[in-house]
Amino acid sequence: MKSIAVYCGSSTGDSTAFVNLARELGTVLANRQIRLVYGGGSVGLMGVLADAALAADGEVLGVIPDSLKQKEVHHAGLSELVVVETMHERKAIMVAESDGFIALPGGFGTLDELFETLTWAQLGHHDKPIGVLNPDGYFDHLIAFLRQAVSHKLVKQRHLEMLLIDDQIEQLLLRMKQYEAPRLAKWQ
Repeated sequence: MKSIAVYCGSSTGDSTAFVNLARELGTVLANRQIRLVYGGGSVGLMGVLADAALAADGEVLGVIPDSLKQKEVHHAGLSELVVVETMHERKAIMVAESDGFIALPGGFGTLDELFETLTWAQLGHHDKPIGVLNPDGYFDHLIAFLRQAVSHKLVKQRHLEMLLIDDQIEQLLLRMKQYEAPRLAKWQ
């Protein structure tokens, strides 16, 4: 993989584990010469992630809507910053520019990006791996909910398996490298 999009919070949350994981992921991606593609922010976990990648001489592409850039939350030191009009454009560019996706802890925006990317994979719009790093069990309740959706036959197990979940960066990157998208239609 040459580029990975990372979805994560514009705040740091209440756990040092979140900050440490964002910092470690940025460093690992840079050391592996994998370009970081992210939301372009300078704050929260996004800022920690980008700063770590840049500190390790990594390439970082930020994609930010103009409305957020105008509020001065963009990162001014990136390799490249793409300014778009809408969040829809941001997500489309991030998907197009990436070979895979990783979600770190975050709020509604992170979940929106994760689920849109997962839905596009389910529908066959891309066949790229999608991972979730789960520090301190942050996503445990969400994972339980998704399993409940499977048990209620609203999500197919094989579609849930498209989401690679781990709490270790190296293990998740290995699983993403080995990932083969299922070749099936959504309603089969």
